[in-house]
Amino acid sequence: MWFPKAVTSLFALSLFLPLHAHSASERLIESKSLNTCQDNSSFTASLFNVIFTPNNKTITFDVVGVSSIQGNVSFVIEVKAYGYTVVKRVLDPCSMGLPGMCPMSTGQIDILSNIQLEDSTINQIPGIAYGVPDLDANVKIVINATANPDVSLACVEANLSNGQTVDQKGVSWATAIIAGLALMASAATSGLGHSNTAAHVAANALSLFAYFQAQAMIGLTAVSLPPIVQSWTQNFQWTMGIIHVDFMQKIATWYQKSTGGTPATLLNSLTTTSVQVEKRSLPTIGKRSIDHTIKLLARAHELSKRSDDSVSGSYIVRGMKRVAFRAGIESTNLFLTGLSFFCIFIFFTVIFVVLFKGFCELAIKMKWMKSDKFQDFRNGWLVVLKGIMFRMVLIGYPQMTILCLWEFTQVDSPAEVTLAIFFLFGMTGTLAWAAMKVIRIAKRSVEMHKNPAYILYSDPAALNKWGFLYVQFRATAYYFILPTLGYIVIKGMFIAFGQNSATVQAVGLLLIEAITLIAASVIRPWMDKSINSFNVAIAAVNFLNTIFLLIFTDIFNQPGIVTGVMGVIFFIYNAAFSLVLLILVLIATVYAFTRKNPDSRYQPMSDDRASFVKSQTQLTTELDALGVTARGDKNGYKHNLDLDDDETWSTDSTRNPANQPLPSSTISFNSTYREPQQVQADSTVSMPSNQAQFPQYQDNNRQYASSRANTPSSAPYPESYSEKLSPGFQPQPTPSPALNRRPTQNAR
Repeated sequence: MWFPKAVTSLFALSLFLPLHAHSASERLIESKSLNTCQDNSSFTASLFNVIFTPNNKTITFDVVGVSSIQGNVSFVIEVKAYGYTVVKRVLDPCSMGLPGMCPMSTGQIDILSNIQLEDSTINQIPGIAYGVPDLDANVKIVINATANPDVSLACVEANLSNGQTVDQKGVSWATAIIAGLALMASAATSGLGHSNTAAHVAANALSLFAYFQAQAMIGLTAVSLPPIVQSWTQNFQWTMGIIHVDFMQKIATWYQKSTGGTPATLLNSLTTTSVQVEKRSLPTIGKRSIDHTIKLLARAHELSKRSDDSVSGSYIVRGMKRVAFRAGIESTNLFLTGLSFFCIFIFFTVIFVVLFKGFCELAIKMKWMKSDKFQDFRNGWLVVLKGIMFRMVLIGYPQMTILCLWEFTQVDSPAEVTLAIFFLFGMTGTLAWAAMKVIRIAKRSVEMHKNPAYILYSDPAALNKWGFLYVQFRATAYYFILPTLGYIVIKGMFIAFGQNSATVQAVGLLLIEAITLIAASVIRPWMDKSINSFNVAIAAVNFLNTIFLLIFTDIFNQPGIVTGVMGVIFFIYNAAFSLVLLILVLIATVYAFTRKNPDSRYQPMSDDRASFVKSQTQLTTELDALGVTARGDKNGYKHNLDLDDDETWSTDSTRNPANQPLPSSTISFNSTYREPQQVQADSTVSMPSNQAQFPQYQDNNRQYASSRANTPSSAPYPESYSEKLSPGFQPQPTPSPALNRRPTQNAR
């Protein structure tokens, strides 16, 4: 129990660590970019690094710029925090002794100097400014001619930071560990036969992972986000495969070069290039440049076609390139990085399943584990592996949709575009085909048995292979996977193609989340009340996030302090909600691992799916193999586990409905299980008391059984034999007399 508690503590500590980190480290306020804030500015900077340390009362400058101003000037400095003006003063560079500024001359200006501040100036800075994470502050400097102070010669603006942030490695690791544990718990409980627990834990884990991906998508938008929102959403970019690994970046750069692309080199040019991570809509020139695609390139021959977001020797990053820059990934490597981690995720999952299969066989051979443990998995592990791979594709589908669509707009290299086409259409086609397969099976089940759950849950092959698409929904909402896939595609299109227009992107996402919330609240398609509440709450928070996203676009022209405060509110309620979700999923995971019978924690499903779920090993193997041997079938018993075989419920039963008797539990969706009726003497299977011989069948039943050599038998068995079946086995009710007479008619 200590491990889950440690993970939760790590997450909570990571959230509040930045609030106290300033006490253990040196206090500072710094800026690493300088950008123009007026047209025809007479001063621009390609490099701007300024650090203020209150302990030694010193400001250190490292500035490289170009000036077309000549003569004495004055500086009007205005400092704002969360949109509120904190300090506004007029400074004389001559009295401050700034080299190269008194007087200013045309040409390149290199400033590397220190300035001592007075105590009265330092005392005006509140102490909280050094400790609050992701400080939303900036300084604006207007340069005026001393002879004519009403004329502005230049305007520059710099964002300020105190080095504290909520972008913490601990948050990323804690969320990844808990989500991974939940998925492992679902797989383990499913292998042990606790299908109800497995379905609940898997549904919660997938919903939690989808919420984390939604948080990451907020950061991928082109909207100018407050610093604390940028940092918070950066914690979840691992769900999109955006993870910095040095050697993988080298491989991605090499691959792009070798396939005809031109890699970006901005991260290698930070010592000579000023890069602004946009956090507010830029005035004047910045508002025009937002309509162009951003390219993080410093190479001169690339500037002619990709310099739309360069502002006077510096670069502005926003949207997906902002995320890449903060992660330390070149924008031209972003697609290949996400694709690589998706493939690695699939590869290691397959390796783990194969190794676990081998371990189970070895453990049973060495008598470390009972032979009935994970027996269904061991006998049908290939089908289970197919289902797991399908589930992995579904988990990675939002990530690959956004990255592939975005690659179409970037064309980093012809080979990468080809990969994007292959993965996008391959994954979309696979999931769409699987969804249509499920819908066809469910519709046939409704036609035959008046209940979609019958075939969806009674065929172990269908359940293991396609269950990832429908087990989280109630049986009558089997179709909801199609709207889910449509939601992912449309949302991905707005994020990938909307990088040029933040307002259109925000409005589109708002409409998408509003429709999703309404559909989730009205249809409530998930398996039970708790899972519905879990997902409706997530949909509500996602909708609320898009409202904040629309406000961050400044479409309402709200004061700057409103945007700053709402950024803090966004972080607080999302952090609290994430913590609640993590605790709920962690509790379910702990119960799944520690309880002997975890299914007792959950109520039976209203769709009566439990009455249809059968153990492939204990039911089909024991009963059908015994029946085939007793009938003397020359073909023997065929152990079907693949849905594509001819004799599975989803194929044979749908083509030969007359061969499958209708249990009483399928008459209505809410019907209860009834014990089998007493069978007439002429159709009862007799079993010797010592069970040493196989049962003897009468001639009429032998002829009927021969026509169904490879289909599960629905005839009841004596109590002496039923007692030896697994606890999960539930005998089917007795077929109607009409079905008992049918073999005689066929014999004629």
